[in-house]
Amino acid sequence: MRVVWADLGAGEGAFTLALADLLGPGAHITAVDKDAGALGAIGHGIETRVADFTRPLDLHDLDGIVMANSLHFVRNKAPVLESVRDMLRPGGRLIVVEYSTDRGNPWVPHPFSYQSSIPSRYFGSMYSALSLSPRGEGQGEGPRRPAT
Repeated sequence: MRVVWADLGAGEGAFTLALADLLGPGAHITAVDKDAGALGAIGHGIETRVADFTRPLDLHDLDGIVMANSLHFVRNKAPVLESVRDMLRPGGRLIVVEYSTDRGNPWVPHPFSYQSSIPSRYFGSMYSALSLSPRGEGQGEGPRRPAT
């Protein structure tokens, strides 16, 4: 069975390439970003799509979606997250990685904070990440903290 994921707001593909390493060579990953030049840096073996992830995309039945440092550019997150949920197969995963801040700034205009962020090695609390099952599976499971 082939694993199918998407990276929404992929940019130059740092998280896309990390995901590809984790999933292995049989996986299919679609990297989506508005910036064609940024997507050009990703290289071969990954499908790229120049598109705005806040608008409808023809993606469905995905095993998972990564949104790394992309939601903080979206003011009204609810409709975007609803469309993202609809792209996932039942039991599919959404992984969100964001800066842990509650106040906007030029680089993070619309923060998407997570109160109990996982500490970063670099700046103490730079990133937080959470994987949720959008259809009610895995209820009661919290984020796992990596071994340090």
